[in-house]
Amino acid sequence: MFQISTFGADYSSEFWDPETRSTSMDGTDPSQLFDDTSVAPGGQPTGFQGQGVGTMGHPGRTLLSDPMSNLAMAYGSSLASQGKDLVDKNLDRFLPISKLKYYFAVDTVYVGKKLGLLVFPYMHQNWEVSYQQDTPVAPRFDINAPDLYIPAMGFITYILVAGLALGTQNRFTPEILGMQASSALVWLIMEVLVVLLSLYLVTVNTDLTTIDLVAFSGYKYVGMIVGVVAGLLFGRMGYYLTLLWCCISIFVFMIRTLRLKLLSEAAAQGVLVHGARNQLRMYLTMSIAAAQPIFMYWLTYHLVR
Repeated sequence: MFQISTFGADYSSEFWDPETRSTSMDGTDPSQLFDDTSVAPGGQPTGFQGQGVGTMGHPGRTLLSDPMSNLAMAYGSSLASQGKDLVDKNLDRFLPISKLKYYFAVDTVYVGKKLGLLVFPYMHQNWEVSYQQDTPVAPRFDINAPDLYIPAMGFITYILVAGLALGTQNRFTPEILGMQASSALVWLIMEVLVVLLSLYLVTVNTDLTTIDLVAFSGYKYVGMIVGVVAGLLFGRMGYYLTLLWCCISIFVFMIRTLRLKLLSEAAAQGVLVHGARNQLRMYLTMSIAAAQPIFMYWLTYHLVR
C-alpha cells in the first residue's frame, strides 16, 4: 500500500510539474495524444512527398496541355453547335419563332386605329396589305396587316372581364374562370383547325398562314369585351344591342379581309366570277365570317343576367 501511494504521488507530481510536462525523453509534448504527421522534419508536407508542387498546384494546366483533351473539347463543342442548329430548325418548322416578331411589331397608333376598324369597318376603303420587296410590311405601318398583339391582349382581357361579370353575380370561383378560359381557347383552336381542313379540301392556293388565321379568329374578342362591358353597365338590353353591332362589324371586317386572301383577283376587283371552285371559295369566306358572331354570342351570353 505504501508503494502504491508513493507511485501515485510521484506520478501526480510529475504530471502537475510544468517543467516536466514541457519536455519528454524524445523532445515531444507528453500531453499530445497523436503525433503530428502533417509536416515532415524537412519542412515539406508529408502528404505530398515525391510529388512536384507545380504539378499539384495547377492540375488544369496539365489537362489543357494534353492534345487529346483539346481534341475532345473541340469535338464536344461542335456536337453542341450542331444540336442547337438542329433544334432551332425543327422548332422553326412547327413554331416559327422568327415570324412571330412580325405579328407583334405594333405601336399605340396602330392599336388604336385597328380597334376602331374592328368596331366600325364600314367607311374603310383600301383593304389590301402593303408589300415591300415581296414582303408584307410590319403591322405598325399598315392597318390592314394581321397582328397577334390585339388577339392576345383581347383574350386575356376577355377572361378578366368574364371574372368581373361572374363576381358581380356572386358566381365567381377559380374553377369556373379556368373553365371559361380553357373553353375559349379550345373553341379558338377548333375553329382554326376546321378552317385549315376546309382550305385543304377546297384546294385553295392562298398566302394565309396558320398564324394569320389565329389572328383573324382572335379579333372577335374585341367585340365580346365591348358587349360584356355594355351588359354590366346597361343590363341585358345594352348587351344585346352592343353585341349585335359588334357582330355585324366583325362580319363585315372578315368578309372584306378574307375575300382578298381566298378569292381570285377578279373577285377582289369586283368582277363576277364563275366556276365551282370560286363558288366554294365564296361559301368558305362567308362561313368563316358567319362563324364569328356565333362564337361571340356563345362565349358571352351566360356572363350577363
